[in-house]
Amino acid sequence: MQTDLQDKCGVIGVYAYDESIDVASWIYSGLYTIQHRGQESAGISVLKEGRINTHVGMGLVSDVFDNDLLDILNGNVGIGHVRYSTTGDSSYENCSPFVENRDDILISMGHNGDIINSKILREKLRDEGYSFKSTTDSEVICYMIIDEYKKNHDAVESIKTVCGQLIGSYSLVILINGILYAVRDPLGMKPLSLGRDDEIVMIASETVAFDSLGLEYIRSLNPGEILEINEGVETSYYLPKCEHTANCMFEYLYFARPDSIIFDKSVYDVRLNVGRILAKEYPIDADVVIAVPDSSIPATLAYSRESSIPYAEGLIKNRYVGRTFIMPTQKDRDLAVKLKMNTLDQVIKDKRVVVIDDSIVRGTTSKTIVKMLRDAGASEIHMLVGCPEIIAPCYYGIAMATKEELLAVDRTNEEIRELIDVDSVGYISIDGLVEAIGTPRDDLCLGCITEEYPTITPPELDDE
Repeated sequence: MQTDLQDKCGVIGVYAYDESIDVASWIYSGLYTIQHRGQESAGISVLKEGRINTHVGMGLVSDVFDNDLLDILNGNVGIGHVRYSTTGDSSYENCSPFVENRDDILISMGHNGDIINSKILREKLRDEGYSFKSTTDSEVICYMIIDEYKKNHDAVESIKTVCGQLIGSYSLVILINGILYAVRDPLGMKPLSLGRDDEIVMIASETVAFDSLGLEYIRSLNPGEILEINEGVETSYYLPKCEHTANCMFEYLYFARPDSIIFDKSVYDVRLNVGRILAKEYPIDADVVIAVPDSSIPATLAYSRESSIPYAEGLIKNRYVGRTFIMPTQKDRDLAVKLKMNTLDQVIKDKRVVVIDDSIVRGTTSKTIVKMLRDAGASEIHMLVGCPEIIAPCYYGIAMATKEELLAVDRTNEEIRELIDVDSVGYISIDGLVEAIGTPRDDLCLGCITEEYPTITPPELDDE
């Protein structure tokens, strides 16, 4: 559990083949299951008789919508969005889906990812006379599609042309004149999946949305795929193919729910593999192994099985404190961690403890947790981490610290051990992580741990 990290967003798209079916409640339920992907704002757009009805608001899905609102969002096709801000401020103006109606095109869009060259594209649109309501890259993509649609009146060709100009990560759900489109970038950096039953087709960032609604998971959309859903017909088009993919490894380790399938792989199985490999790479003589809840629990269970060290719940999470609890001072941040977790002292007192976390970014959370374990009477603390050392920023939709703030930059593991006050610290190796995921290294985005990025990066753009 790293409070330092934020993912960009989660998206849902729903098409009901029967026009009498209203999809707002389906979208709401889907968003509820992927609430972990964004807790700053939520929104739903639904099309009815040539008009897009949209409601957005700040806060959780349950704060933004109630039954009365869902009842008036009528229509058999729609999209939904939950947001964390990485491009654009946390404000009402930046809530999504973004909606625009002009020049014979009625469009609404939700986006998960980050467009590296959005500032350059925004300035180009400004020069062409567009004015902006928000600071999001979603609005940039919408205006680019509108601009292309004016020229060719072909939605798919417009999407293809626009995507050819985008650098970065994007999984999109788009309503254009009543037709639902789902798009993944050619590198397949962010997850996007297809599910259905006899009446409903759903697009979702994670497959848990299908599980909760009784829909069958069909497949992950392919990298570079544009899936068009219209009047009972699903048609796939493709952007130019890349030589390899760049699936975000952090989706497996932290962001996705363990009961999700992303990139056609079980998140839970990957996390079990992480724990098994940690046990092989770091055999430790200890009395108990505990998890920093919640995302590292599967890895901790697997470590326990592999090492024969008993598993116990030594840290109990307060589930009523949200991930967005951000405090201005270090003292306040320490308090926030303590509000989110408490130690179970009888599990820890006088014990040699292995504690497993999914990642360490700044290290502030880790230091506070270690102090809590020391105060609870642990005789030894060994910190194991399911992610290799993070040494570089992410440019693709994870609000990770700047390089100067990252704990592992220009520090040895011994220096990190001393700084967070543990008896030993161990990070899973890059080869171990790749093995745990089961995807070839060249098909993963490992930029934050290798500084080898799959696209040009903002510093390189600034130098051009």
